[in-house]
Amino acid sequence: MAGGHMKFRTLGRNSAHRQALLRNLVTALVKQESIQTTWPKAKEAQRMADKLITLAKRNNETSRREAQSILYTPDALLPKLFGELRERYLTRPGGYTRVLRTEPKNRDDQAPSAILELVDGQRDMRFAMTAATVARDEVLGKASTHITNMNVKKVTAFRQGGEAEFRALVDEIKEREGASFEAAAERERQVQDGLYKFHIRLPKGKGRRGGRGQQSEEASELD
Repeated sequence: MAGGHMKFRTLGRNSAHRQALLRNLVTALVKQESIQTTWPKAKEAQRMADKLITLAKRNNETSRREAQSILYTPDALLPKLFGELRERYLTRPGGYTRVLRTEPKNRDDQAPSAILELVDGQRDMRFAMTAATVARDEVLGKASTHITNMNVKKVTAFRQGGEAEFRALVDEIKEREGASFEAAAERERQVQDGLYKFHIRLPKGKGRRGGRGQQSEEASELD
């Protein structure tokens, strides 16, 4: 309708093909817990995946039949959906999935890519990335930023044993990557120190915006 808003992305397919595509993506997501696709497909599949988790939390005959109609391999995945995943998200009010932007999968195509993942699982990328950030801060003796602290709360809030698991992962990363963190920080310090020394050696009026030399040249041009 002119001037209206699309309720969903067509993804360049008719209704039947679009539904089949999304079912295929969601089936793969339940099985693998993390999939990579294009950004538009990930956002549309996210809606169906969240609906599927909601059906599992209801856990009745009607919701089972509806979930069965979505999954391509219900015999293999319904036990996981109504067992492990239902238990994982039982106390979580929503936000069962997450979409993260990534580099394009195909250099020639350059279509926006994304990862669609189930949160609080073994393949939760934000959980791992946040743990790596905290590990680096601790190795370098830095205080974590407010954003990092907020991310820690988010990724552990509804995860069973989340704080203990997060701490264990931070310690593991520190042990494994601590030396590389320190080496990278030292290289960065050397680069910054070199830039500073180069800057203070510059003659006045060269390479410094607003210096006296530049102002004199501008005054001459005005004359």
